[in-house]
Amino acid sequence: MSKEDHNTVGYTIALVSEFAAKFGIMPKQAYNYLKRFKGLDYFYNHYGILHTFSFEDSVDAVSEVCRLNGGKLQ
Repeated sequence: MSKEDHNTVGYTIALVSEFAAKFGIMPKQAYNYLKRFKGLDYFYNHYGILHTFSFEDSVDAVSEVCRLNGGKLQ
C-alpha cells in the first residue's frame, strides 16, 4: 500500500468515527450512511482539499452532501 493510500485510509477511518460521534451513532452505521448518501464519494473525490480541513469542517461538508442526497441526520 502506498503512503498516500495509507493516509487516505487512516483519514477515512477518523472521519467516519468523528461523524458517528457527532450524530450519536455507531461507526458502522455512519459508514453505511455516508456510503448510501454519497458522502464518501464526495470525500474521495475531494480528499486533496478535505484532508486539510479540521475534522469538524470535513464532517460538516460530508453531512451537507448527504443531506442534499436525501440523508436526514441533522
